Amino acid sequence: MSVFLANLSKFISRFNTAFVMTVEISILSLIFATIIGIVVGVINTSKGKSIPMRILRGIGNIYIFIIRGTPMLVQILIIYYGIASALRPLIGFSWHSIGGTFTAGVVVCSLNAGAYMSEIVRGGIEAVDHGQVEASRSLGLTSTQTMTSIILPQALRTMMPSIINQFIITIKDTSLLSTIGVAELTNAGKMMASNWSSQVLLLYCTMAVYYLIICSLLAQASKYVEKRMSYGRK
Repeated sequence: MSVFLANLSKFISRFNTAFVMTVEISILSLIFATIIGIVVGVINTSKGKSIPMRILRGIGNIYIFIIRGTPMLVQILIIYYGIASALRPLIGFSWHSIGGTFTAGVVVCSLNAGAYMSEIVRGGIEAVDHGQVEASRSLGLTSTQTMTSIILPQALRTMMPSIINQFIITIKDTSLLSTIGVAELTNAGKMMASNWSSQVLLLYCTMAVYYLIICSLLAQASKYVEKRMSYGRK
């Protein structure tokens, strides 16, 4: 305990730096995941009968099936080690040339969260009364105008609590990125614990507190948003 207190400022400084890294990866991943989710979700709810649209729906469904059916740790290993190993002989690809483990972490988290976001988007779109679509078409709006001006704004009300919950999940999932050396919270805790083995419990508990604080704040935000959305419907 005395060693921990003597090095408290050093520990907190390193945890703060790692915490910022964790939040940065989570925010970037959520932005990209939202884009992926909207695109895939809209495609999967499309009623288009054309061959290109059927192919896109098939690709979207396969993407969701693979991501939701495999552990994130396996996805990390495939994307960081497997893809890099396969592409290096062909085009000289290396993660270190495009941001290293940080970029790889954002890519993995974005693809993982994107699959779940697409289902959130699909559910939000399908929750909108179909009469809204018929009314917009009777007014002469195109399918794109209907989706962007009528459907998505209403679906967003339903999706917001789930989007915040996905943000919480993504923040916790970043802990798995420690396996490829991303300097996020879990990796920082492990590195410090290896140097100060007598303080392992205190260091890991401190690390847990950081996760607990940010996830608790987001959970409260989710409850607030959900309450506001429910109030708006009433």
